[in-house]
Parts: sequence; C-alpha cells; structure tokens
Amino acid sequence: MPIAKTLRLNEEIRYSPIRLIDAENEQRGVVPVEEAKRMARDLGLDLVEVAPQERPPVCRIMDYGKFKYQQKRKQKGRGSHEIVLKEVRLRPKTDDNDRQIKINRAIRFLGDGHKVQFTMLFRGRERAHQEIGLDIFKGILAELGDEIKVERHARMEGSRMIMIVSPAKH
Repeated sequence: MPIAKTLRLNEEIRYSPIRLIDAENEQRGVVPVEEAKRMARDLGLDLVEVAPQERPPVCRIMDYGKFKYQQKRKQKGRGSHEIVLKEVRLRPKTDDNDRQIKINRAIRFLGDGHKVQFTMLFRGRERAHQEIGLDIFKGILAELGDEIKVERHARMEGSRMIMIVSPAKH
C-alpha cells in the first residue's frame, strides 16, 4: 500500500496537540493542531500527518503534491532495471588480437550489468566448418570464467552462430 494513501492532511488531522516538523525539517516541538494548520496555511503548504501511530502524532509542513509526486516516482523506479543486450560480432577468421579486443569490450558490457550476444558470421565455405566457431566460443567462455552465466549456448541460426551470456549474480 503506497504511503501517500494512508496519510491525513490539513483538516483531516483531529488530534491535538501534535509534534511538529516545519518546512525546513526543524523540530518545533509539541504545538496545538490549529496553530500548526495556521503556520502551514501562511507558508502556502500542507500539514501532513507522517507518523500517526506516535503519541502525540508527528506532523510535517510540506508541499503534499510534490511529496506525492516523488513517492510515485520512487515506486515507479523501483525494480525496473532495463536489461540491455549488447552484441559482439566475430568471424571464424578474426585474428587473435582483434578477438581479444572484442572479448575485453564484452567484459566491460558484462561489468555494466548488460547481457552480451556473441554472433559468429559464416560466409560461403566457412559454413561447412562450424566446429571452428564452437571452438572459438569455448575459448571465449574459458576466458570470461566464472563471472558469467550462459543464457543460451552456441547454436546456428542460418549463417550465424549465436551465444548469449549474462553477468553471474553474486
């Protein structure tokens, strides 16, 4: 249940006296509720009961609309980490040094929390030697080590061999 739904504000607050926190987050102590409402009205803000279970209840002078907006943004932002799939393209004849550069880039992507798709492109007669691609992918997995989890093992799709890895959860 969102916090904003359970809070009482302004005229809904019945208890008197209340413990007041002003707009600058300063403790004002225990004051009558009518005085607190007047202070909030003078500032053009709302009096919001933030801790109704306390005795006396704790109320804060704040912009309630802004507070509700921030709560909604927090709720919306929670748990919605966007998963990004980055692609690293290779060929069976890619040189060892060039392959190492691509592996380092993949390690950086994995470090940022992204999934990485390795794509091996085969052309012409290279398709007859898929074992070369499998050996290269095995070497890549060995180099990446325990820091990754294989989401999809290497398999052919047309003239491409695709393998997807993601960072291991520790």
